[in-house]
Amino acid sequence: MISQSYAALTIEITEGVEDAIPIAVVPFKWTGDKPLPKDSDIAEIVKADLSRSGQFAPLKTADMLAKPFSPRQIRFKNWRILEIPNLVIGQVRPGKNGKYIVEFRLYDVYRQKQITGFRYDAQPLQLRKIAHKISDIIYEALTGIKGAFDTRIVYIKKFPNKTPKPYRLYLADADGYGEQEVIRHDWPLFSPTWSPKGNQLAFAMAGSLGQGVFVFDIEIGKQPRRVTKRSTKASAPSWSPDGSQFAIQVLSNGSADIYTMDILTRKMQRITRHWSIDTEPRWSPDGSRIIFTSERGGSPQLYEYTFDDKRIKRLTFKGKQNLRASFSPDGKMITFVHLSKNNGYNIAVMDLGTREMRIVADSSSGESEHESPSFAPNSSMIIYAANYAQKGRKDKKTGLVAVSLDGSAPQRFVDEGIGEVREPAWSSYLN
Repeated sequence: MISQSYAALTIEITEGVEDAIPIAVVPFKWTGDKPLPKDSDIAEIVKADLSRSGQFAPLKTADMLAKPFSPRQIRFKNWRILEIPNLVIGQVRPGKNGKYIVEFRLYDVYRQKQITGFRYDAQPLQLRKIAHKISDIIYEALTGIKGAFDTRIVYIKKFPNKTPKPYRLYLADADGYGEQEVIRHDWPLFSPTWSPKGNQLAFAMAGSLGQGVFVFDIEIGKQPRRVTKRSTKASAPSWSPDGSQFAIQVLSNGSADIYTMDILTRKMQRITRHWSIDTEPRWSPDGSRIIFTSERGGSPQLYEYTFDDKRIKRLTFKGKQNLRASFSPDGKMITFVHLSKNNGYNIAVMDLGTREMRIVADSSSGESEHESPSFAPNSSMIIYAANYAQKGRKDKKTGLVAVSLDGSAPQRFVDEGIGEVREPAWSSYLN
């Protein structure tokens, strides 16, 4: 069952971006008698979304010369003085049957024209979601790229061993808000991944009944169900783009190989046959291939299996190790963990067209032991786990970090609890 967690993630932006686009998000006018629900300040949520994208630099409310909420109140000269090219205004009004009416408008200050605007009817618990939708619209209108604020992340927490059922799986909004516990168990949980439609989660669990792959239906919220046979030691699930199959790692006779499995029939097809360890498969967005980690070359490196010709070829050659790969949703890139000769485990990105690789997160930021990178659904950011020092703590702890594709705008998801947070995965777009 899904339950609300006692601890939540909060985002700490650790570094600004010099060339971010200035924008003003004026506080939305509230015309009701009673205060809005807690944590439902639309303008503040939108400002936080745009700021953590690394693409925008929202103006501080205290620096605003005016606070208009309707078109007739706008004096564009006020915003030109502040060199603000884009302006967002809005208001929230009481609606019928306990609902709220949310309106917003985005303006081009220098052209003095409205770029876009929408009106929404929302239940009280939907106000944050509406704010994220507004952020998505603004982001796309000004960058040409679809926003990814109204999405979710899944991750695993490992609590101290004395804690009852120390392994736990969590869901949260992309900004860390609304953390919910999906499952807790005595046995290790690992490799969570989203279904293509974003309504199910798959993960692996090791235990007294053997290692297997489980699926949890988010909308139904019942106990996870095992989808691999008890006799199959399976892990590292990856959904096919149509959601009908898994690519999985299967351990048999001391060797690990990659298989595909029909989810309904459980029929399996072996993809790799090698004495070395083949693991961590990931299905490409177009369904044409699978990338995986293998030690067949002497050290963990990334390889690609294509379904058309059933051939396997090596993808990575630089560095001592390359592992834990994940495709960008547009299929043009992969992100993975890269072990350099003298700089530890870093997060890298490779352009699959040119085979060029670049590091987007390394130990120079005060982080170490980077792991489990996952792309945002618009391919603009990457979330991963790393060891880093938190304010008020002498020791480092494992937590989540997000960074833009060029390595800028790093942000940490700070967990005030005692668990180690790891293995994040970003959802696809939500309906």
